[in-house]
Amino acid sequence: MSLNSVASGERLHIGFFGMRNAGKSSLVNAVTGQSLSVVSDVKGTTTDPVRKSMELKPLGPVVIIDTPGLDDEGELGAMRVQKARQALAHTDIAVMVVDGTQGISAEDEALLENIRARKIPYVVAYNKADLMAERPAVDGPSLYVSADTGEGIQALKEKLGSFAGKAGNQKLLVADLLEPGDIVVLVTPIDEAAPKGRLILPQQLTIRDILDAHAIVVTCQDTELKNTLASLARKPKMVITDSQVFGKVSADTPADIPLTSFSILMARYKGDLYELIRGAAALAKLREGDRVLISEGCTHHRQCNDIGTIKIPGWIEKFTGVKPSYSFTSGGEFPEDVRDYALVVHCGGCMLNEAEMKSRIARCASADVPIVNYGVAIAQMHGILRRSLQLFPDVLALLD
Repeated sequence: MSLNSVASGERLHIGFFGMRNAGKSSLVNAVTGQSLSVVSDVKGTTTDPVRKSMELKPLGPVVIIDTPGLDDEGELGAMRVQKARQALAHTDIAVMVVDGTQGISAEDEALLENIRARKIPYVVAYNKADLMAERPAVDGPSLYVSADTGEGIQALKEKLGSFAGKAGNQKLLVADLLEPGDIVVLVTPIDEAAPKGRLILPQQLTIRDILDAHAIVVTCQDTELKNTLASLARKPKMVITDSQVFGKVSADTPADIPLTSFSILMARYKGDLYELIRGAAALAKLREGDRVLISEGCTHHRQCNDIGTIKIPGWIEKFTGVKPSYSFTSGGEFPEDVRDYALVVHCGGCMLNEAEMKSRIARCASADVPIVNYGVAIAQMHGILRRSLQLFPDVLALLD
């Protein structure tokens, strides 16, 4: 996978926060060596979070987020401040930019408390150091910088680089379950929703992870699974399927071959498989008219048999015998307050970074609203959840 093709959800997200005219945008430009953000002496030039995917050594592929000022004013200003705070949900590493000539503000301190509570690695960058008459001693995560003169920029990059092994996703999709030479069969149906000429991201990521483990990948459609299994000289270590054909693939896969789905692997990779399994139990408790939120992390053209808006509701109604009331969100949309919902059903989150996916799960947990992802939900509704978790004995205890 080339650098340019690294998906946003697989990149470290670095968020720059601070007051208006603290020099956030100037510092972003100095750190990246590019004019990513518009710079002006007028307060509030940055009106919405600006995101840019790029390479930043020594961190590698990253997404830089430049946010509006925390002290923006008026009705629109309050909305911008809210957008800035919401950007924390995407942030793997935070840079709090403080105007060194003014000192740290109450708004800065409040956001720092939020950052610490979320356990996000952070740096406090006292900008405009070249204009300061005095520089009080700083230590730990703090340092002096000047976006104008370049002072401290390299030191800031080195601090960010020191977080490389601590921030972001260090887990594996499936490689930790494999030995060199193991055979893994991937079931990738090609239907009307499949992207023309390519595989979807979870399939790409899984193939690469298997190859990194020096295991063998065999890929087929669900219609060819029986013949594929019969043609193998050795029994595969596991079968991994697209969740949409979970039922058929389970019927065609012998009971002694472990079976799971791309979506369940994604739940373990960048979400919280434990919490999502707990959420599966809520499916059977749905009542007529209950509000169900179905949320996808990406935006795409919805087909006539779309999984989120058509297939999932159909399976829910067949499984429960009731008709809930559905709401749908996609991309960056996800409600701050989910208390009105009886259940949230989320996609695998391949286009979201781990911080955002966990933030959404935590939002539901704090509101005591169950959340389940597509793969876990589909396995539950097809009566094969226990089988789909056979590879993860530590989580099977949740079902006992």
